[in-house]
Amino acid sequence: MAQRVVVSLFDDIDGGEATETVNFGLDGKSYEIDLNASNAKKLRSTLAPFLRAGRKQAATGRAFTRTDIAPNPATVRAWAGSQGMEVPARGRIPKKVYEAFEAAH
Repeated sequence: MAQRVVVSLFDDIDGGEATETVNFGLDGKSYEIDLNASNAKKLRSTLAPFLRAGRKQAATGRAFTRTDIAPNPATVRAWAGSQGMEVPARGRIPKKVYEAFEAAH
């Protein structure tokens, strides 16, 4: 048996038939609204001056932060062992061992 599914969009402003769903963001939140062609044009023309003055963000919308790259744990364990430091064979390496490794290199 075949099925036919019909999705109807209604304009979220005036309740009439919508022609598209518009996605936008403000204050770190994302929104979508179903609009007819006229209301979509109004929204875009109203936002146009702000869009021209604004800066585009990365696609994720998240700010990029710099992170430090930790040295290879196997290298740190080998170095610590050669220095006579006690380091577990598995699991977390103590911070003081990483600090000593960084200071030595």
